[in-house]
Amino acid sequence: EQDATSPNKHSSAIESTADAHLKYLAEWYKNWYESIKHAFNHRFGRDIIGAFRQLQNEGFIEITTSAATHGYLPLLGRDSSIRAQLKAGIASYKRMFGKEPTGIWLPECAYRPAYIADDGTVRPGLETFLAAENLKVFFSETHTITGGQPVGVAAGDVIGPYGDIKRRYVIPASPQYVTPKRNTTTYKAYYVSETVKGADTSQHSGVAVIGRNNRTGQQVWSADWGYPGDFDYREFHKKAGTSGLQYWRVTGAKTDLAHKDYYHPEWAAYKVEQHAEHFAHLVGDLLREYYNETGEPGFISSNYDTELFGHWWFEGVAWLGKVLRHLAQNPDVELTTASEYITKHPPQEVLHIPESSWGAGGNHFTWNNGETSWMWQPIHEAENRMERAANQYTNPTEQQATVLNQAARELLLLQSSDWPFLVTTGQAREYAIQRFSQHLERFNKLMESIERHQPDVNLANEFYELDKVFPDIDYRWFATQ
Repeated sequence: EQDATSPNKHSSAIESTADAHLKYLAEWYKNWYESIKHAFNHRFGRDIIGAFRQLQNEGFIEITTSAATHGYLPLLGRDSSIRAQLKAGIASYKRMFGKEPTGIWLPECAYRPAYIADDGTVRPGLETFLAAENLKVFFSETHTITGGQPVGVAAGDVIGPYGDIKRRYVIPASPQYVTPKRNTTTYKAYYVSETVKGADTSQHSGVAVIGRNNRTGQQVWSADWGYPGDFDYREFHKKAGTSGLQYWRVTGAKTDLAHKDYYHPEWAAYKVEQHAEHFAHLVGDLLREYYNETGEPGFISSNYDTELFGHWWFEGVAWLGKVLRHLAQNPDVELTTASEYITKHPPQEVLHIPESSWGAGGNHFTWNNGETSWMWQPIHEAENRMERAANQYTNPTEQQATVLNQAARELLLLQSSDWPFLVTTGQAREYAIQRFSQHLERFNKLMESIERHQPDVNLANEFYELDKVFPDIDYRWFATQ
């Protein structure tokens, strides 16, 4: 098998193999990629964002916002940085989708309640920041709602990098992150208590939380018995040496990569249909069971890392489409969005939820451990520096604003949770350290020019061209309130 970078080379590569099934698979891949290209050009008009925007405008889906660079909010040192992450994310959302968001995906499902800082000040819980931005609902990991030990994703029993963490580390026990089991359920939403008022308050923030349903989640994501491990699905880890294409199937649970059998797309397509039908029945069964036990209609939120579909699980995109079609035809199940559900069924109970994430151990370990703790001091120092400048330069010159806005972009990029995540998982450790160091260096250079009263506009413009993100940023988002 040869690498093929042009149509002519592709044909010769297909013809050069003596293996009939490899030739068939190469031709199958060629047709598959051409169909995707055709859909991109003609069905979606080369505008993926526009296609999603249309689906949302027509009421079929809800697109939630998130923090600007997936910053790990509980570990940010300044409240101004939390606000800036949210405001920049919302500004990007409005620019792309033409409306205000009502829901948010908290990066890594990471939440923290209010607490008293070392200097004696009260730092509000994340629900306070969400309410200030008129965000009505977010999602959390299962154990955050039900109490007890972390399960599923947070326990590390999943496909992909979240599961790799459990295999690389012994996660230290963190009893402060484990709450006792309680009489709560992920089958309904709750208002989050306004934790700045105290842990036991019944006063809520107006922000609702929806917990991940673990049973449906593990049916898809489990490393041991989830659908993607089916022997007829495409093997992720074995790739052709030149093209990088994957011509093999899972074959068996313990089958060595050297002994994998060839992939058969038609076998996989049959399993996709089976698994989609099974999942739709599972959802219906779980909802009926909950209704029979409580007399109330239930709600299931199945949350997954998007890269599971199509990347780790090649057939996952086709599976998702078939699941939605099956559920749409089920008279006992109503497909809805988070915000629509909250509007129609406002929560009746207020819940105090603990500090948590869907990372390994249900805590902050994935982002703050022996290999990544060195990152947080420079982040916090940069946050303080940015906040001071935002407070000082309330009426800047054009040059000052240009430099400070680019410094704000570099700080948002520095705060990305991807960098410690990639170091911890070992997936792209050197790349993550390089990116982290680059953004820190750029931030420092820009701030030094401001502090010398010689704002370096040329440098700011040069740095902007490297990433070209957040064109509508306002560094004053980092000011104190």
